[in-house]
Amino acid sequence: MKVLFTPTARKQFLGAISYIRRDKSSAALKFREKAEDRLRRLQKFPDSGRHIPEFPDLPFREVIVPPYRFFYRVMGDQVWIVAVWHSAQLPDGPVR
Repeated sequence: MKVLFTPTARKQFLGAISYIRRDKSSAALKFREKAEDRLRRLQKFPDSGRHIPEFPDLPFREVIVPPYRFFYRVMGDQVWIVAVWHSAQLPDGPVR
């Protein structure tokens, strides 16, 4: 199983790291390492994330790396990270 980012999700992830780095570069590094570790687990356990509470009937799941939510979808032998949102953001519709 391969974990991939959509261009939008990659931009959001890098933006989150950049935002955290403004306050404390060591916290940004720690966040990135923790996120990469959690996402790497999806290679072996792609269904380990929870269904998105706001949209339980959709085929998307999420992995939480405080304070961010990584939304993803399993497609064949690939896990696509489709969005990375701060936990204070409320989704107003399905992620695609």
